[in-house]
Amino acid sequence: MSAKAMKLSKIAKYIKKKVLSMSTDEYRKTSLFATGSFDLDFPIPDLIGKTEILTEEHREKLCGHLPARAEGYSWSLIFSTSQHGFALNSLYRKMARLESPILIVIEDTEHNVFGALTSCSLHVSDHFYGTGESLLYKFNPSFKVFHWAGENMYFIKGNMESLSIGAGDGRFGLWLDGDLNQGRSQSCSTYGNEPLAPQEDFVIKTLECWAFV
Repeated sequence: MSAKAMKLSKIAKYIKKKVLSMSTDEYRKTSLFATGSFDLDFPIPDLIGKTEILTEEHREKLCGHLPARAEGYSWSLIFSTSQHGFALNSLYRKMARLESPILIVIEDTEHNVFGALTSCSLHVSDHFYGTGESLLYKFNPSFKVFHWAGENMYFIKGNMESLSIGAGDGRFGLWLDGDLNQGRSQSCSTYGNEPLAPQEDFVIKTLECWAFV
C-alpha cells in the first residue's frame, strides 16, 4: 500500500471510530454526514469488469463515501442486467456467500444515474437488515449523497418480488421490482433523502452491482 493510501486509510478509520462513538442525535447533527461533503482527495479505484454506466467522474465522487472497510479495494462487477438478465433472483444468486458492501448503480431510461451503497450483500429476508454504513446517492442534476439519518434502521429488505432500501411510513428510498424493470424512489426517513430520480417511478435501463474484493 502506498503512503498516500495508508494516510487515507488512517483518516477513514478515524472517521469511522468517531461515528461509532456518537449517539444517534450527535450522528444526525454532524454536518459531515448530513451534507455528504468530503474534501479528501481519494484515489480512483480500479474496476474488475466492464461498466456500461460508471464514468471516471462517477467513481471519483463515490469513492470518497465508501465505508472504511471498502476503501482501497478494487471494484469487482458481481451482477449486471446486461450480462445476467433482468431478474432479482439472479442478483441474489450472484451474491450468495459474498461478504462485502455492495454498490448498486442504476441508469434509467431517461439517462439519470443513481443508486445505493449497502453495508452487506443482498439476500432474501423477512426482516430489514444492514447497518448505518448504507447510503443513497444520485448524480442528476448534481451529485448528492444521503447517509443514514438515524430515524430508523430500515436499511435493506428483499424477497423474490421486490427489493427495498430505506423505508418509513409506506415510502421507500429505493424500490425495485422482481423483474428489475420498474423502480421507485421517494423521500424516506431512513436517509432523509430526496427522490433519486426526477420522476418518482422510473424504468431501469441498466443496473450494475459492484463488490469490494
